[in-house]
Amino acid sequence: MTSKKELLLLSSSRVGSTDYLAHALPMIKSHLADIDTVLFIPYAGVTINNDQYTQMVENALSSINVAVEGIHQYDDQVNAIETAQAIIIGGGNTFRLLEQLYNHDLIRTIKAKVEQGTPYIGWSAGSNVAGLSIKTTNDMPIVEPKSFNALALVNFQINPHYTDYTPPNHNGETREQRLQEFMVLSPDTLIVGIVEGTALQYKNSTITLLGNSKDSNGYIFKAGNKRTIKIGDTIQST
Repeated sequence: MTSKKELLLLSSSRVGSTDYLAHALPMIKSHLADIDTVLFIPYAGVTINNDQYTQMVENALSSINVAVEGIHQYDDQVNAIETAQAIIIGGGNTFRLLEQLYNHDLIRTIKAKVEQGTPYIGWSAGSNVAGLSIKTTNDMPIVEPKSFNALALVNFQINPHYTDYTPPNHNGETREQRLQEFMVLSPDTLIVGIVEGTALQYKNSTITLLGNSKDSNGYIFKAGNKRTIKIGDTIQST
């Protein structure tokens, strides 16, 4: 049976020095179709407050005529999810984001709403929590969520901002080495690494790598192996 889920999971809110969400606006507009109001969850923000973060997203989406409402403005946040036309979760610290999703008892409601067909958009931390868990996030655990288990909107791990770059004279682990550690302990779990400017789109039960540059790649990791995928490629997640 074809899934009703419609996901757009962006690696980042910027590419290089582009304006906030500028590179993603065509993808967001296409994903939302005729939806003109979205519910934004700003809880990944730590150095920016909820009102400021919501306003920043509203400013960015105004050019595609989409209004933004912050979930923190609602007394009944579960009902806000249940009545939302679309759900957007922004980037920041993934541990803080997941902590707040648990604290506000939103995990099951978001998952149920998205499985009913409500469009979901995330970037960075907002993409991370769409996966099985946040065990492959790049963030520092500045708070301790109730669990590392996330929304499980897709049945794999996500690593946004993936890069193979290693700074000169850097002696710490690379991103790939960190993911290799995860694979040693979870060899049966798939990880998808998405680079800046790219996104995963889940629609009609198909997961496709999107991006504005044909030179951008994505990466699939499983059981210690890594392979490259190109823009337009589909991912078999099971």
